Order: sequence, then C-alpha cells, then structure tokens
Amino acid sequence: MDLARTEVAKPRPHAGSRRGSAARLGLMGVPVAFFALFFAYPVSAIVARGLHIGGVWQFGRITDVLGESDIRHVLWFTTWQALASTALTLLIALPGAYVFARFDFPGKRVLRAVVTVPFVLPTVVVGTAFLALIGRGGLFDELWGVRLDTTVWAILLAHVFFNYAVVVRTVGGLWSQLDPRQEEAARMLGASRWTAWRTVTLPALAPAVAAAALMVFLFTFTSFGVVQILGGPAYSTLEVEIYRQTAQLLDLPTAAVLTLVQFAAVGLILAIHAWTVRRRESALKLVDASAVARGPRGAGQWTLLGFVMVTVVLLILLPLGVLVQRSFDGPDGFGFAYYKELTSADGGAFLVPPIEAIGNSLQYAVVATAIAVVIGGLAAAALTRRAGRLVRGFDALLMLPLGVSAVTVGFGFLITLDKPPLDLRSSWILVPLAQALVGVPFVVRTMLPVLRAVDGRLREAAAVLGASPLRAWREVDLPMVWRALLIAAGFAFAVSLGEFGATVFIARPDNPTLPVAVARLLGRAGDLNYGQAMALSTILMVVCAVSLLLLERVRTGRTTGEF
Repeated sequence: MDLARTEVAKPRPHAGSRRGSAARLGLMGVPVAFFALFFAYPVSAIVARGLHIGGVWQFGRITDVLGESDIRHVLWFTTWQALASTALTLLIALPGAYVFARFDFPGKRVLRAVVTVPFVLPTVVVGTAFLALIGRGGLFDELWGVRLDTTVWAILLAHVFFNYAVVVRTVGGLWSQLDPRQEEAARMLGASRWTAWRTVTLPALAPAVAAAALMVFLFTFTSFGVVQILGGPAYSTLEVEIYRQTAQLLDLPTAAVLTLVQFAAVGLILAIHAWTVRRRESALKLVDASAVARGPRGAGQWTLLGFVMVTVVLLILLPLGVLVQRSFDGPDGFGFAYYKELTSADGGAFLVPPIEAIGNSLQYAVVATAIAVVIGGLAAAALTRRAGRLVRGFDALLMLPLGVSAVTVGFGFLITLDKPPLDLRSSWILVPLAQALVGVPFVVRTMLPVLRAVDGRLREAAAVLGASPLRAWREVDLPMVWRALLIAAGFAFAVSLGEFGATVFIARPDNPTLPVAVARLLGRAGDLNYGQAMALSTILMVVCAVSLLLLERVRTGRTTGEF
C-alpha cells in the first residue's frame, strides 16, 4: 500500500518541478525585454551610427582607431591603473574584511555603513574631494610645502576609497560565515596559524577574493568621474575618452570603436566573474555570522583592529570630512552661507534653485528603485535554479550595465527614444529608467544567493499541494528573503541617487539631479559655485549614509547576499 502510494506520487513532484522550471523561464521575459529595449537598443544604435556610414559598415575604422598612438596610450593607462587600483584595494581592504567578519565591537554597524557610503557617492564629488585633499594646492600640498605630481596617486587612492566596501562586503560576507572550527581542527593537528589559514581558510575564500578583485577591476577599468576630475588632459580612461569623442569632438566613429573595445573587455571580465561566483556558491559549511564574531583578543588582534580604524579615518573619513569642511567654509568664515545660496537660482547653471535637485533626485530614485526591484526580483527568481548556458548568459547580461559605458547608454537614450511609440526624450521617466539599469545588478546580486539558499524541496512540496508558482514564491520564498529584498531596494535607491554617467546626458535643465547639479557647479568658476557644489555633495552624502545605516539595521548574521 505504501509502495503504491510512493509510485503514484513520484511523477507529481517531477511534474511540479517541470512547471516551476517553465515558470522561471517565463519570468525571464520581462527582464530580457527591459534590457533589450533600454540597454541593448540604445548601445547598438550608437555603435551603428558610428560605424554604419552611407549604408556601408566601416569596420576598417576599428584598426585605424586602434592604430593611433593617443588611443593606445589611453588603452595602456586604462589597463594598468585598473590593475594597480585593484591590487592596492585588496592590500588595504582585506584586513578590513577580516575585522568586520570576525570581530564584534561597539559601533560596528555604523562603521560598516560609513565605509559603504563612498561606493554610492557620485564620482565627480569624490574626484573633487581628492583633488582638494592631495592634489596640487590641496591639503597635503599646503601642509608639506612640497610640489609633487600626485595625480596618479590621487586617482589610485580615490579608486580605493570607492571600492573598499566591495572587498569588505564580498569577502567579509563569506568570511563571516565560514565555520572557524575547520581552521581550529587544523591547528589541533599541529599546523601553525599561518599554515592553517593558508590551507583551510584561503582556499574557501579564494572565489570571493577573485570575485571582489574582478568587480574592483571592472569599476576602475570603466572609471569616469574620478579620472575626468583628477586626470586632466594628460590622463584618460576609455570611458573618459568615449565622453570626449562623443560630447566634445562629436567623433562618433571613434567613440563607437572604443565602446566596442570596452564592451569586449567587460564581457570577458563578467564571464570570469560569473565563474568565480558559481565556485563561491558551491557547497561550503556556512554558519550564522553572529555566532562567529567576537571581541578582539590579544595584542595582535587589537593591533589589526587599530590598523583598520586608522585606515578608515585616513582613507574614508578624511576625504568625507574635506567635503563637509569646504561646504561650511564660506566667504565670511564658517557658516551656512553656501547652503542658503542653494535656495536661489542665478540664471546661469540652473533654471531653478539648486536645492530643487534634492527633491528631484529623491523622486527619481524612488521610481528607479521600484523598477529595479521588480526587474531584478523577477530576474533573481528566474535564476534561482542553476541551469545551462542560456541562464548563465542571462545572468551575465544583467551585469553588463555596471561595465558598459554609461555615457554611451545616456547618449543612446537621446537618439533612440525620440520617436513614437517610445518618444521619451522629453519625459521625466527617462532618468529613472537609466538609473534602474544600474540598480538591477545590485538587486540580483543581493537576492540571488539568498533565494538559492532556500530549500528547493519546500517549493516542490508547495507545487505538489497545488500551489501556483506565484503563490509558492509568496508563501515559501518571501518570508525567508524579505530582509534581502529590503537591502536590495536600499542599495538600488542609494546607487540611483549617485548615478551620473548616463544622467548627465538626459537630465533636463529644469529638473537636475544632485550629481548633475554638482557637476554643473564644479564646471563653473568662482568660490560660490564651488561652495554650493560642496554643500550639495554633503547633503547627498548624508542621505546616502542614513540609507545605508538603515540597511545595517535590517541585516542579520544570516544575510548571504553579495552586498
């Protein structure tokens, strides 16, 4: 009797599994359509306009552009500064990843939020802060009285400032959940502390370290605002050169070639990154992070904690402090003079008072977050079960907006979304759409590991009991992943606030966002414009810090998302 019931019941979970798989593939339809329309179409249109001239494809233009000495210099500088920035970031941030993973100390959540703030700040703001800090005529130059060419060091340190949180969250997130008893067992068998770490912990961490390194390399390889502000005419990355060829020289063929080169490089980086992510999500014995963290013990651990604290102060708090100090350093001494000036329009850089950029940014970011959560949530649900090349390719597609030229996307919006039925060039929705493209990868990378950690047998049991895929997700997945969903939404919101590369092309003069307003003010001469830019930057920094601090209150030791 029991055997008969077993034989009858066996096909039913299998049928439910097939139905669930078909539903997950169906979920891919909306994200694929979104990316095809608002990412692939604008980018391909820009490339086609640059290389398809007079009805003929000018592929010979590729070798001509790559043969120019100036372009080769741009390619060389883009590559080596990305490698140097990545190595320096790992060197400085890995101790921080260990401290945040293994130590428990007062103010840990606040400090974790602080180190994440730079990651979502506009690049133009950070570039200006480092220019004031260590550039010519900056703080260190004034203190030391020594004239040195600090441009390259300013660029590298600004990249470390940005990407410190990538290593801390990606590597530290896994490190905090590795079972320490495995390393302790090796110590009991006679291994030294270094040998135990090298043979037990390091191999488990290697995929996370590789994934973090690749993401840092990706962000620095496509660096725009930092290099544009700090590099001047002597230093230019691919992204900066694409902007110069597009917006200043109107040389679309050259810009198209450089876009293709960057696209190929980004595709290779993301392919390797996807492989490292799959390795990191392989079977590891993970524990609750809150059960692993403990207070530092011994002189060595206290010294390491002190080193990380000093690093955070000098690398992160000092540049942020420069922003705040410059915003209050008015023409008549310290005060709110620059903040008060934000309430009046001078008729030059803006058609409206600069302070309206705050409300614009918040409204845009809310809409962009809603779009990113819907698109990213559907994509993460579709990717929950590991599958073949089609699904892996879809996963890589979702990451492309983080690396493909935002300048190309923004300019592509202007030349493609200007005809019915998608005549959006004068619509306010254009800005949130561009911001959502950057937010979706963060939603996916935050949600996907958590969704994959849900026991698939629970979904199958719900399907056997007759639940639809939507109800199964609502009853099984949502109660387990709602915290990750809130974190994903928070990151999408913060990233949307700071998006600059695409928004600079499409934000209307009467509805500027905070990053665009800051860039416009920095592009005008005069202490008043500079002071207002610092005031807006400080406001943006505070909003991002509050958002990230709220996220830390939502996090638990069992949060396993990448961010």
